Amino acid sequence: MPTTTANASTVTVRSPDKPKNDAPLRVTSSSFTEGGDIPLDFVFTGCGGKNKSPQLAWSGAPEGTKSYAITCFDPDAPTGSGFWHWVAFDIPGNVTSIDSSDGKDAPKGGKSATSDYGMTGYGGPCPPKGDGKHRYIFTVYALDVDKVDGAGDKAHGATLIFMMRGHVLATGKLEAKFGH
Repeated sequence: MPTTTANASTVTVRSPDKPKNDAPLRVTSSSFTEGGDIPLDFVFTGCGGKNKSPQLAWSGAPEGTKSYAITCFDPDAPTGSGFWHWVAFDIPGNVTSIDSSDGKDAPKGGKSATSDYGMTGYGGPCPPKGDGKHRYIFTVYALDVDKVDGAGDKAHGATLIFMMRGHVLATGKLEAKFGH
């Protein structure tokens, strides 16, 4: 049986708007490397993982950054519109890293919104068996507002992206893969 990732085009996520600053944020992780495989610790429990959210760090935020948002998106999910695994926002502007955690807590004083699993907090990778390796794009957004107006725990990825329009100063991404 052919895999979704082998036969389907992938979904791309349009940035809320072009960031106001051309220099990207630099995003790193001690949990996995750019282009590498995501270890089971950070994979959803339904796929044999521990569903820990990964450690992330970022640098290069432009002047005027007041808060951050973080998303994790799978453009290869066989949904026609991708899959949002993590939606976090209102992370204070003085925060430049988050530790790995159980995935249920909002990162460093920020808030968590609803993933496509229907739960708040981090929901790790869990592509269909035999579907090939999916890409998971962790994006950090530097914002010019302390709080994303109108965002709450019921917001979803696309909703948050829309609410951030006009407030994105810079973005940075880290991409890793998982399949089983």
